[in-house]
Amino acid sequence: MAIRPAVAADLDTIIALIRALAEYEREPDAVRLDPELLREHLFGPRPYAEVLIAETEAGATAGFALFFHNYSTWEGRPGIWLEDLFVLPELRGQGHGRALLAAIAAIAVARGCARFEWSVLDWNEPSIGFYRALGARAMDEWTTYRLDGEALRELAAGARDRET
Repeated sequence: MAIRPAVAADLDTIIALIRALAEYEREPDAVRLDPELLREHLFGPRPYAEVLIAETEAGATAGFALFFHNYSTWEGRPGIWLEDLFVLPELRGQGHGRALLAAIAAIAVARGCARFEWSVLDWNEPSIGFYRALGARAMDEWTTYRLDGEALRELAAGARDRET
């Protein structure tokens, strides 16, 4: 098994894994990504996220992790947010997920990060158990909020209106 940073030539593989993750999370129609924008955001002059690829001993893709930096004002240090972690169902239980998480943890430590965080769907008991076994703890007192679509555009328009 190997973990390596993704390169631009991995874009089609990353997209296929994102689609497989959406299928697993029961949201297959929610993927609306533009491949060229994803290429730019991952491999362009200002990358917004990083991807690690897990491979089997034979070199086949087993899964991926997409992450990016955030910042803790309380700690006064950066952190890492894991946006997506996915291992192909037929290759689960072989250590690929743990290896991906360990690789990101090593990056976090090397970069002086205070935290490594992610979210998990409430119904995903296998993953919840896996994370707890690694020593991760649920942050149950926090609720994630999201602005997207029209609500995001409306709020942004309000900021632009105040500027003029």
